[in-house]
Amino acid sequence: MPFPSSPRARSGPRRRSLLAVGPAALALAGCTAGTEGSADSGDGPSAAERRARARAARDSEGLLERYDAVIAARPALAGRLGPLREDVVRHVQAFGGGRKASPSAPVPASGSSSPSAAASPSAAVPGDDKEALAGLAAAERELADRRSEELLGVPGELARLLASVAAAGAAHVYLLTKGEE
Repeated sequence: MPFPSSPRARSGPRRRSLLAVGPAALALAGCTAGTEGSADSGDGPSAAERRARARAARDSEGLLERYDAVIAARPALAGRLGPLREDVVRHVQAFGGGRKASPSAPVPASGSSSPSAAASPSAAVPGDDKEALAGLAAAERELADRRSEELLGVPGELARLLASVAAAGAAHVYLLTKGEE
């Protein structure tokens, strides 16, 4: 008769194995999704894939607008946020957007920002630097989580792109919250 084991002892290895297998399963799902849909579409992306790309581009453009608003309202954060903003510009472009994505943030010169230019962005930015960074981190986290969920329902190449951009968003969350301990 085998030794009885507690449910707690059994749950550990299962969780670890799920964590080990989970990313591989996601990668496999992303790799095989494109082959299933490609037989009936033949000539490029399906309408669903085009809609998913357009939605992802709009989401990234919205995130870019938030970065621009924070940088305009809090110019002291421009050095810290600039590289993250540039990543978001590349995400917009990767999803096929780009009408609103410019290579550099509209950073006002110190002491020379016009009230009309700074009024609307600063209205959407929380009270201080810490709150502004927390707001950006929350937006990045929400978007990364949504993209992680969506990647299972799209073809392979787009799934890989969503996964990559979601991972970048998670890294941005870390960088935005680093030092808050």
